[in-house]
Amino acid sequence: MSAAEYKDDLALAHRLADIADAITLDRYQAQDLVISTKPDNTPVTDADRATEQAITVAIAKERPLDGIVGEEFGNSKEDAQRYWVIDPIDGTKNFMRGVPTWATLIGLVEKSSDGSERVVVGVVSAPALSRRWYATLGSGAFVSFANSQPKKISVSQVNSIADASIAYSDFVGWNSKLSSFRKLLDDAWRTRGYGDFWSHMLVAEGAVDVAIEPSLALWDMAALDIIVREAGGKFSGTNGIDGPFQGSGLSSNGKLHSKIVEILS
Repeated sequence: MSAAEYKDDLALAHRLADIADAITLDRYQAQDLVISTKPDNTPVTDADRATEQAITVAIAKERPLDGIVGEEFGNSKEDAQRYWVIDPIDGTKNFMRGVPTWATLIGLVEKSSDGSERVVVGVVSAPALSRRWYATLGSGAFVSFANSQPKKISVSQVNSIADASIAYSDFVGWNSKLSSFRKLLDDAWRTRGYGDFWSHMLVAEGAVDVAIEPSLALWDMAALDIIVREAGGKFSGTNGIDGPFQGSGLSSNGKLHSKIVEILS
């Protein structure tokens, strides 16, 4: 497919994000928000479930042949050549505490004839921040603020770790690589624990040079992957293998990527 052929898919992704925003904003800071704990000991709210359910219904109606991979209701991609990857609320802990840095992540993955997969459309909608980032393969990456015109975004040109600003989530999950990770932060110009989607979107905007998380699921990364790449950056696992399929996430301006992977290895 050419870049223009993803136009309808992007339009659908925006409609799905609009559906999500209406639900999440209505439940954000609600006094009767229902919170429960999933088997993996992470929290989930009624807004997470309602949002993913609404998106799933809309996809089934408009793209009945496409599969779906969602955080809350599992995998129905089966043998579909394309599937949507949904994180209804990335940053649920922020959402339930009233911190505005949370977003709905929507990605579209396409399978090639050789069996490889790549993300071709991505939308990250953070309505409490009045921001939405999006990209399609070959068309660049953009951010829109509230009702303003979209602005094309690009990564930074910093090429030294000593001059780099590095964003991360926290120190949990690094295990045997914790000492290497701490050294990386010590060597950087600036570090901040923004966490979740926010770190990677700051990389895409060029405000931060590297974002890194040791343990993530596909739905945490699919939409981020293409937005960072289309902004001129690079997205991989912490092992350096490209794409959002490695169980960890490393985004950068590209110039620093191999250096980061080497330090963490």
